Amino acid sequence: MRTDDTDVSTTKPSKRQHRAAMVAEAASGGLKAILVKMALLGVVDAVALYGLFILFLQQQWLIFALVALVTLVVNWIYFTPGKLPAKYLTPGVIFLVVFQIFVVGYTAYIGFTNYSTGHNSDKAQAISALMSSAQERVPDSPSYAVTVLDQFGTLSFLVTDPGGEVSLGSADSPLAPVNDATITGGEAVGLDGYTTLSFQDILSRTAEITALTVPFSDDPNDGALRTNDGSSAYLYLSSLVYDEQADTMTDTQTGTVFSDTGDGAFVSATGEEMLPGWRINVGFDNFARAFTEKGIRTPLISVTLWTITFAALSMATTFFLGLFLAIVFNDMRMKGRKFYRVAMILPYAFPAFLSALVWAGMLSESFGFVNQVLLGGAQIPWLTNEWLAKISILVVNLWLGFPYMFLVCTGALQSIPAELEEAATVDGARPWAVFRLIKLPLLLVSVAPLLIASFAFNFNNFNLIYMLTGGGPRDASADVNVGATDILISMVYKVAFTGQARDYGLASAFSIIIFILVAVISVIAFRKTKALEELNR
Repeated sequence: MRTDDTDVSTTKPSKRQHRAAMVAEAASGGLKAILVKMALLGVVDAVALYGLFILFLQQQWLIFALVALVTLVVNWIYFTPGKLPAKYLTPGVIFLVVFQIFVVGYTAYIGFTNYSTGHNSDKAQAISALMSSAQERVPDSPSYAVTVLDQFGTLSFLVTDPGGEVSLGSADSPLAPVNDATITGGEAVGLDGYTTLSFQDILSRTAEITALTVPFSDDPNDGALRTNDGSSAYLYLSSLVYDEQADTMTDTQTGTVFSDTGDGAFVSATGEEMLPGWRINVGFDNFARAFTEKGIRTPLISVTLWTITFAALSMATTFFLGLFLAIVFNDMRMKGRKFYRVAMILPYAFPAFLSALVWAGMLSESFGFVNQVLLGGAQIPWLTNEWLAKISILVVNLWLGFPYMFLVCTGALQSIPAELEEAATVDGARPWAVFRLIKLPLLLVSVAPLLIASFAFNFNNFNLIYMLTGGGPRDASADVNVGATDILISMVYKVAFTGQARDYGLASAFSIIIFILVAVISVIAFRKTKALEELNR
């Protein structure tokens, strides 16, 4: 017996041993968590250091300071004991600032500038571009030996002049003397921190190299070096002369003088403007253009009205159809309810932009399924007639949107206590009265916020408009690229990213107007929702 007791005591751990094992296991788990945290922070710090290095080379000092500050704060939060809420909130706050606050703030800033085609850089870059565009090779220019270097994708010229002096320059930095270049045969062929392009590399990047213009000095009137073969460069001078003191640009061939009038470009006495210009702050000029220029104001008003109508009708039609189907398939007497419910959800299961493309093909006037099969070869312009295109958009959006409302209304109806309906029925209320006075008010309390979200979504439903009609048919009387079925967001996209003249400042002003409209409508709607909740208490 004593032997058995000994065996049992050795095979079965004591409470103290069990507690020690638990402590060891917890310590091991804590150590693993610390190691994982340190590894993740190491990856984040490595990416941040790489970004700081790139920003330093690009001389982006403001962004450099922000990235450095954020990196230090993150390390302080995660390496300091405690601060548990901050450890959870920090990633979300960073993403919120980068992808929401910064984007909104930068869009607002662009709305107060003339940022557009021909006005997308600063003044120094515009002057350099103007003089580069009018450059001609100096007939008696000496030949400069050139070695093409690469540093993080940026090309530079390592130049050896006829006197043997070596200098380095790029498109953004004029030639500057260097003393530590590698010399072979009296010519500079390499430099620490740079990669010398081989003959094969030069051949593969010929277009980029021949287009490269390296300023000869800080004075743009001194010309620039250019090469045609990647080995020899020649001096090019511009037919334009910039007078820094007078702030004028003179065309030596015609004698015309262009002055900076404060409009972001050099303008002659006759009003001729030299492009490219540069980006400047214009205050509320973009908003003034939107509301005062007839060619912009008229389409803006029509597009705004159609946007509100489209969003409201899309919300209402999808809700009422979804509600109707939810009531029908919520009836226990309906046979095959599961099959029908699955069939109702199918349009919601496909990506909306693919469905819009399919509908665009089906509604084609010439070979679409609707005209050729369902209507026996009819030629109905579903997508090219203004009113038919709007009806087509509403119908397609109804097909895409009702499954969501069907699911929402089904859940809301099933959450209403059955005792309320039974009590009303016992009191003699008819089905319509039960629905109108009991079910619908309770349903709206739950669904109203989702209806507001649906309105806001359709207010900016870019995919449907762009994939189905492209915003057409085109409004030829407008000064901006806009069509009869364009909503505000698709109009903003066209103004900013399509056509030869892209006006980012005006598009940003439109974006601010959209933000204000959606915010005002949402505030009003939420107040109505709150009143509805108080009414049903």
